[in-house]
Amino acid sequence: MNKEDVSQKFLTFAETECQGSSPLYNYLSIEISKDEELLNLCMQARESQPLPNLLFGAVHYLLLKGTDHQLNDYYPSIVTNPKPYDQSFDSFQAFCRSYSQGILSILKTRRVQTNDVRRCAYLYPVFCFIYKKAKKNLALIEIGTSAGLQLLWDKYAYSYGQHDVLGNKESRLEIPSEIVGDHRPILCSTPPPVSTRVGLDLNVVDLTNADEKLWLKSLIWPEHKERRLMFEKASSYISDYPVHFVEGNGVELLYQQVENVPEDSVACIFHTHVANQMTPDMKRNLLKTVESMGKERDVCHIYNNIQDRYLHLDYYLNGVESKQTIAEIDGHGRWFKWLIDHD
Repeated sequence: MNKEDVSQKFLTFAETECQGSSPLYNYLSIEISKDEELLNLCMQARESQPLPNLLFGAVHYLLLKGTDHQLNDYYPSIVTNPKPYDQSFDSFQAFCRSYSQGILSILKTRRVQTNDVRRCAYLYPVFCFIYKKAKKNLALIEIGTSAGLQLLWDKYAYSYGQHDVLGNKESRLEIPSEIVGDHRPILCSTPPPVSTRVGLDLNVVDLTNADEKLWLKSLIWPEHKERRLMFEKASSYISDYPVHFVEGNGVELLYQQVENVPEDSVACIFHTHVANQMTPDMKRNLLKTVESMGKERDVCHIYNNIQDRYLHLDYYLNGVESKQTIAEIDGHGRWFKWLIDHD
């Protein structure tokens, strides 16, 4: 990783992630891409992590912990009436200079583990689709589970504009999302049955630990008040339902976990915005592993960021393989475009 690569990562982040979503991070990303000192700081981060998310998360974390600095005045997550975002860079630069050691420690030890719970809005129709095809209980195995909030997708309610509330209609959390385009997915009125929930992660996040929970909140962008509220409501469910967490490399652990899936269930392996932290060899190995398991039992694999940013569904039912690009998705689940007709 060289300085030019890091600079380009911030420019790409501004263009593809932040526009229309975070004016503050969009502006700061462009300025950081031109700043030698901040680029040098980022080059000391651990490999494979999304650098813009990691740096912004580190700064946000220190601010939320109560660090007294003028940079607070630009963050909507901290002050009610923030100063104009396009005047924030000098303060951001000064903050990073003053707290470089604290930031560096985070860059070298923390991981980007957002798992935005709103992404469940586009996972819900995928699981409905699988249930219709397989006619079996769903055994959930999530790679890069973070704190496991997406494993509880069947405990949330969903609204898609033109539809009534779906999912768990009594839920404390209702997740809104927009379906764009001409195709409409299968949307079960009530959630398909789930038999087991397994979360795999190199570092499982314990939401009962205040510092770990604060780190996850730090990864939520400052303007995203609704995301913070949904995170808090989803977090309130994690102690109510059994999730089996296993720490380690999710790809390497996969075979053993699928072997434990009950015969009356279809193994549903899924991960969102995690494969971008995998090496090309890990991605290839994951696809080969799922294909191999599909010769022995019913398996589904839901993912993005292996071939592209689209949401893919590969499934093996009764030994028959099917691979589909199922949706175009917004990174934070605000909307998705369903790409297939259902039969």
